[in-house]
Amino acid sequence: MKDIDLEKKIAVLIDAENAQYSILEAVLSELKKHGHIIVKKAYGDWSSNHLRNWKQPLNELAISPVQQFSYTQGKNSSDAAMIIDAMDLLYSKKFDAFALVSSDSDFTKLASRLKESQIFVFGVGENKTPVSFRNACDDFIYTEVLRNLEVDEDTDDAEKTAESESQKKSRQELCGDSRLIKIIRSAIIEYADEDGWASLGPCGSLIKRQHPDFDPRTYGYPTLSKLIEATTLFEIDRRKSVDNKTTGIYIKDKRA
Repeated sequence: MKDIDLEKKIAVLIDAENAQYSILEAVLSELKKHGHIIVKKAYGDWSSNHLRNWKQPLNELAISPVQQFSYTQGKNSSDAAMIIDAMDLLYSKKFDAFALVSSDSDFTKLASRLKESQIFVFGVGENKTPVSFRNACDDFIYTEVLRNLEVDEDTDDAEKTAESESQKKSRQELCGDSRLIKIIRSAIIEYADEDGWASLGPCGSLIKRQHPDFDPRTYGYPTLSKLIEATTLFEIDRRKSVDNKTTGIYIKDKRA
């Protein structure tokens, strides 16, 4: 489902005024799946008591803090500093992707401008993030999903399995989500052959392009194929390649 490979160079810019320090490690771990992180910067007024707990995670994760005093009470000057830095980094032409860590819609225009320069844009924020910012990104990652993926080292396998199962949406819940089912069916229609079968890979890529914040983990499933299978509304066909070394997954709407 991802359009970005492990060779991509990523700049991570964090709006500390609008993010949580407790999720930073999980965010960086997620982004490292997609490329090599070159720059890590966090913006905020570090003289503020509001950010006093950020020091340790910034040091441990080697994130460079950028000081920006608030010139006017109630105004976030860090946004402007982060946007200016983003443009400077863009013009350096050293990066293939940017990750904007914030739940603030003020970064919608920045994300759009980066995409205009053919830069892949990750957005990372909470469920409350305005839809305008989510849709301006190529891939929007919910911090709630990352938080659910964090596993306590003291948790045994049985507890992990039980917790994972409890987070999964039931078949009834999935089928009752008309938006989810419409998204899947629309993708299948786009790539279906004359028999109604569509390759999962292109369907997943289309879904991500149309809905940047779509993530099967939001529903409690690790992959798109497992999510689709759980609805029981679609047929799943796992086909071996000619050399029998790889398996291609194909899906079909049972209504077809």
